[in-house]
Amino acid sequence: MIQEGEYPQAVYAARGKGDYVRCLLCPVSCRIPPGASGACGGRENIDGELTPTNYAKVTSISLDPIEKKPLYHFYPGSTVLSLGTYGCNLNCTFCQNWQISHPVEMGALSLRDIQPREVVERVRGYRDRGCIGAAYTYSEPVVWYEYVRDTSLAVREAGSKNILVTNAYLRERPWRELLKSVDACNIDVKGFDPEFYREFCAGDLSIVKRNVEIAVEAGVHVEVTTLIVPNGTDDSGDLEALSAWLAQLDPGIPLHLSRYYPHYRMHRPPTPMKTLLRAHEIAAERLNHVYLGNVLVPGGSDTTCACCGETLVRRSAYRVSLVGLDGEKCAGCGHPSGFIFEGSVD
Repeated sequence: MIQEGEYPQAVYAARGKGDYVRCLLCPVSCRIPPGASGACGGRENIDGELTPTNYAKVTSISLDPIEKKPLYHFYPGSTVLSLGTYGCNLNCTFCQNWQISHPVEMGALSLRDIQPREVVERVRGYRDRGCIGAAYTYSEPVVWYEYVRDTSLAVREAGSKNILVTNAYLRERPWRELLKSVDACNIDVKGFDPEFYREFCAGDLSIVKRNVEIAVEAGVHVEVTTLIVPNGTDDSGDLEALSAWLAQLDPGIPLHLSRYYPHYRMHRPPTPMKTLLRAHEIAAERLNHVYLGNVLVPGGSDTTCACCGETLVRRSAYRVSLVGLDGEKCAGCGHPSGFIFEGSVD
């Protein structure tokens, strides 16, 4: 068991020439000299060994509505213990959590050491408030790999759920390993133009797409979020391609289209409502469940039956009302809702 102040050995690493180490966790493949960290900020070369110095280092922890992740079809109305560290392996110019994803000064962060066993205890203590498990979120959980692996295994062993809110920018082998103890993901697909990913996120869209596909194939509950950036991710052709690709995987995958606001190093004006509504219209031609985020639009967060169109769930901010369900089916026509509740059978 890892004690406070100790670090486990990093997985997916190799020694390089001299005292350099190569991180093999994500596609960035950092070559790290002694005493330095990789691009994500959470993995450091200490005496020629790659060390996850972010292990158990928590910047934020809170009991959240599950809809805040956002997950709309996984235990709707429940809560989840959300926790995150610092660092990220992408570099999005519009990052909404840049203060912890790309901190200017590490000393300015308020870090707490919370070991996996304490996460299990906290989840158990919140069960009377509807807590179903732990969510690894806020910054990027894939760069917290060893901690998320250890904690998610402990949480699952205790009978609770694990949720990743992630950019899914990870090599295939560690991604598959991590998914073995994950029940649900909200995957942030930044856009559907490879050049946009390269220029504004320093990433590769094809890797993210493949990891979404792997998660779906693995039976993990998947929801997708895309930020609609003016003159960036709002292209009609890209939105059509995004929704067509998701529909090929499963037309029931929920897609959350979020309104962009100026953040970090991007200062474009907020997404016009007309643009956001048009994006919803395009996606809804192929997908059963499309939601609007970062904005209050009547009905924009409600779930309707994919068969008869009756409202199944009404949402206002994070207030949830199950209004049209008979068990896990539509009360009007009997069509399966697609929601996952306790005891649901895939």
